[in-house]
Order: sequence, then structure tokens, then C-alpha cells
Amino acid sequence: MTTAMTVPSDTPDAPAPARPAELDMDRLSLLLFGHAAFQYLNAACELKLLDLLMERGPLEATAIRTELGLAERAADILLLGCTSLGLTRKEDGRYRAAALIESLAEEGNWSKLRDTVAFEAHIVYPGQEDFVASLRENSNVGLRRIPGDHPDLYHRFSLHPRLETVFYRYMRSWSQLANAHLVAALDLRGATRLLDCGGGDAVNALALAAHHPDLEVTILEIPSSAPMTEKKISEAGLGERVSVQPCDMFADAFPGGMDCVLFAHQLVIWTPEENTALLRKAHDALAPGGRVVLFNSMSNDEGDGPVVAALDSVYFASLPAEGGMIYPWRLHEECLRAAGFTAIERVEVPGWTPHGIIVATKPGTEPVTRSEAESESEPVAEQGA
Repeated sequence: MTTAMTVPSDTPDAPAPARPAELDMDRLSLLLFGHAAFQYLNAACELKLLDLLMERGPLEATAIRTELGLAERAADILLLGCTSLGLTRKEDGRYRAAALIESLAEEGNWSKLRDTVAFEAHIVYPGQEDFVASLRENSNVGLRRIPGDHPDLYHRFSLHPRLETVFYRYMRSWSQLANAHLVAALDLRGATRLLDCGGGDAVNALALAAHHPDLEVTILEIPSSAPMTEKKISEAGLGERVSVQPCDMFADAFPGGMDCVLFAHQLVIWTPEENTALLRKAHDALAPGGRVVLFNSMSNDEGDGPVVAALDSVYFASLPAEGGMIYPWRLHEECLRAAGFTAIERVEVPGWTPHGIIVATKPGTEPVTRSEAESESEPVAEQGA
């Protein structure tokens, strides 16, 4: 039996989300030139300016020019932008990385942010040029920027190995920013079989399997990406308990008799109707009393944020498939109910990313309640994102 260490989604005392900030000229200016602001961040990552300053700073401009191999004008432009945006600080004529960047590096999260920047630069940026057309046509018009014939982005990656590497490196990092909470929030005592739908390079499957030594995980992944998944499993030394099954999730049947089915970063790609169809297949694959788990970014039920969820929706509107966005919690819950699930619970995930977790039950055996689970075990210690 799997349980979630949280409260039901209909709890009346949940705090209201903060209201979006009022627009002023400073914020409007940053929106107007936001594309340029990102280019400074991307340049600082690709040229390794921030890594240089963290390793050897503070440094004067002449030393930075020499180390980066830039002409004086180019270095002046880079330092002007990075300092005005707060990525770098200038003190007594020397530059150093922002305190937040240093803190992220100390936490081991700076490399994950760099992977996210690379994904935005090389995959999202070309496609989001067609954002307006994608809204007008209600379709992923930006996919035309990635050559290929398949109607979704992920199948086209086999034609573009460099982009495939960028994408899966990003997805691993994006998951690792929050999946410690996934591991902590799920009580998988008694569960022996978990199905990870669209598990990518196995980042979440391996984290759960490492934490639960009696758990066997089957990963469903598209055939072109399955060899990569197998390689990651082998490198982790968990091949006896974690396996990959090449699969088209919409066309192929799910293996049955599962205690838990995980959709991680999947149900933001497809339409609500497609999500409900996938959830019905999960319902069929589960034993009575089994759980389905949704782990992905969430937007507020009020439709006013958070900002990162809104910005990320540009990608889902323009590129991956003909449907998708960072959906509100309530819409996922509606799809779960339509698929036959009950006892729906939300798990708020702390941190700057808009990750959230929803757990629901296939009827047939009474699920363990939160109070029952807490009475049987010590509370789970909070882990940082």
C-alpha cells in the first residue's frame, strides 16, 4: 500500500497563494527586453563566467577577459549585462558571482540550473518564436523548428542526438531539484511493483528503488530512448530491480498487477482528454487499493501563477505536442476522478520550482489515512529542493 504524507485536496484551511505583483515600468522594461536578459544568463553559463568567478574570484575585468578569451568590448558588454542583472557583483573594481549563485553551487544545484539554461537556449528558444501562432492555431506550431515527421518532439530527438542529450540532461536536473520530496512523501511500505510511465533516463525510478530495497520498477519509455534508459539503470547497478519496457503509452497495454503507477512530468504534455485516457490505463494496471502518483509542475487553481508555471507553459504550448500546459491542480484532480480514482491528496513541494505531487487511489481496499500512517512511523524529515 502506498500513502502520501499530506492532507486531502479539499482541506479548507490551505493558505491562499500570494497575489501577482503590480506591473511597474521596471518590470515592464524587463519583460520588454527579457529575451536579452536571458542571453546574458546563457552567455554567462556557456562562457563559464560564473564558474570562473566562483573558482578564482574576485577578479578584475582584464583577468576575466584573458581567462575567457574575449576582446575588451565583448567582455565589457558581458560584464555590463551580468552586473546590472545581478548575476555578478562589482566591489572595489573586482567581480564575483552573485551570492545566490554561490549558494546554489554550495547546495549542488548550480549545475542543475545550468542544464536548465541549456535546455531553454537550444530547445525552447527556437520553438517559442512560434508562440503566437501556436496560440492562434491551438497547436504546437514551434515543432517545425525541430526537423522531423513525428507529431511530437520526443520522437524527433532520435534525429538530433545533441538535442536529445541536452533534453535528458535537463530533465534529470529538473527532476532532481524536487524528487527528494517525491521519495519522502510516498510511503511505499508493502508495495513491490511500481510502473514509471515515460520514465526518461530513470532518474525518478532509480531514486525510489534506492530508497525502497523491496521495490521493483518497470519503466515505460519510447523505443528510441529505451537504450539510454537501460544504460542509466546499468550504471546505477540496479538492473535486478529496475527494468525498461519499450512502449507507446497510448497504443500499448500497460503491464498489470501494479501497486503504484507514476506519471512524472508526463501529464503536462498532453490534453486533458489524453491525460484521462492514460489515467484509465493506469487504473486498469493497478491492483485494488493501488495508487497513482502525479509528479510535475502545477499552476494555481485561481489561474494567476506561479510565474515559473506560466513561463514554462510557453514551451508546452509551442513545442512538445498538440496539447499541454502547466495545468492547475484542480484539472488533474478532475481527470483522476473521470478515470475512476478516489481519495485524492495534494502534496505541496517547497522550493522555487512549481513542482507538486498528487496521489490518488483505485477503489477496492480502504487506503491508509495520513493519521494512520503517521501513527505507524516517525514523521519524514523535510529535504531541501
